Amino acid sequence: MPDEYYASSPVLEAFIAHVLDVVGATPSPPRRVERMRPAFGELLSASNWLPDEFTCANPNSTMGGGIASYLIYRRADRSLTLHALIVPVGAQTPIHDHLAWGLVGLYRGEQDEEVFRRHDRGEISGKASLSLVERRALKPGDFYTLLPPEGDIHRVRTTSSVPSISIHLLGSDLGCVLRHAYDLPHGMVHDFRSGYANVECENS
Repeated sequence: MPDEYYASSPVLEAFIAHVLDVVGATPSPPRRVERMRPAFGELLSASNWLPDEFTCANPNSTMGGGIASYLIYRRADRSLTLHALIVPVGAQTPIHDHLAWGLVGLYRGEQDEEVFRRHDRGEISGKASLSLVERRALKPGDFYTLLPPEGDIHRVRTTSSVPSISIHLLGSDLGCVLRHAYDLPHGMVHDFRSGYANVECENS
């Protein structure tokens, strides 16, 4: 199977080519994301490469609140994806993890991010003990790394008067893999698949 592009532009294709070169030459995920940071920052600052149809809410969102995830690029072996996450005004994601290395950055709008740490390591099925370890206010161009387990569990909320759009480069087929959502007040955790608004998952 070939790599899949769901959007096309010289900016996007140059970025993906760079990422693939880095992945091929750099086995270590921490070193990978460090080498990708300059190009990722340039992608966030570039304009007109994300199609307008990838900026709309999804009324059937599995994450609630009209939150939409649009697949932009997926490597043939499903080991790398780029997608856009749209969070409508006033909406927030559930607390969730990613289970993959990556970079996440804000392309449009503003967000509050809350980062959590899990303490129980899954000793009791269905239960989870979390604590809030950091809160950040994010503006366009801000980005951060994901290197599980550190920084991998978070919740984001749009604080701007327009929907927020974040760009996610992940070392997995994030929308189609099972990962975890957390119910903080009840200390519960459950499996979930976030999906993509524009592409069906084969195993859904």
